[in-house]
Amino acid sequence: MYRIDNRTPWRIIIYKIILMVFFSIFVTQEFYRGMVIKKYEIHSEKIDSDTRILVISDLHSCEFGKGQENLMQEIREIDPDLIFLPGDIVDDYLPQGPAETLLKQIGNEYRCYYVTGNHELWTHRSDEIKDMIRGYGVTVLEGEHDTISVNGDVLNICGIDDPYSKTENVQLRDAFKELDNSRYTILLAHRPERDFKYDAYPCDLVVTGHAHGGQWRLPGIIEGVYAPNQGFFPKYAGGRFDFEDHVMIISRGLALNYTTPRIFNPPELTLIVLKSKTQ
Repeated sequence: MYRIDNRTPWRIIIYKIILMVFFSIFVTQEFYRGMVIKKYEIHSEKIDSDTRILVISDLHSCEFGKGQENLMQEIREIDPDLIFLPGDIVDDYLPQGPAETLLKQIGNEYRCYYVTGNHELWTHRSDEIKDMIRGYGVTVLEGEHDTISVNGDVLNICGIDDPYSKTENVQLRDAFKELDNSRYTILLAHRPERDFKYDAYPCDLVVTGHAHGGQWRLPGIIEGVYAPNQGFFPKYAGGRFDFEDHVMIISRGLALNYTTPRIFNPPELTLIVLKSKTQ
């Protein structure tokens, strides 16, 4: 405890207390390697049966246990019908081995869909990365859609590259071309702050990542301190956002950034359950 007397300026005392608090938080979080599962239920008249969609976002080539065993244990317990990978699975600086280890396993066990994030594009070998991902049985979407049947429901799954590719407008137009809007339609994209673009297209659900939960949080007070392309106190740090015509889910992602630790913002697997309007 600090001894306060007339020779100790209050400003110095306050600064020291603030530094102690932030240092304590930093140490606690730097050694924290836990993971949470955030679940969202979305009801729609276009859905008759439950569909479980797992979102794995912003892995950034991080590793969760030897051979991704901790991550795979969580995925297998969830047992999703679909897995969405909305970008930054491969990092532009870290070795891509841990990402490949995950992709190999989930591509073999689940139906998976992937779109690029900015970090894959920053490698300047995104075509090579896409080919690698396809090689593990994962569907790569780049301005196109896939129409599939899941548990008796027919879904349209659209996907676009990160806007760093400079193809956003063209890919959005192509992805929604000749689409049957009577079916539940999902857009897989990397950046949530681009929702003003997505809103012009007939989708029911937008699934994104990128913001990393704002990196530092004070839950219930500040939902994110800083996010790329949004700056300080971002509007779209993570979570669910309900708009007039669609819902947007932003995964807080899995990246463990050793230079900027996650504070009150643990790595997140995001589970979306599509349900009937009557349930």
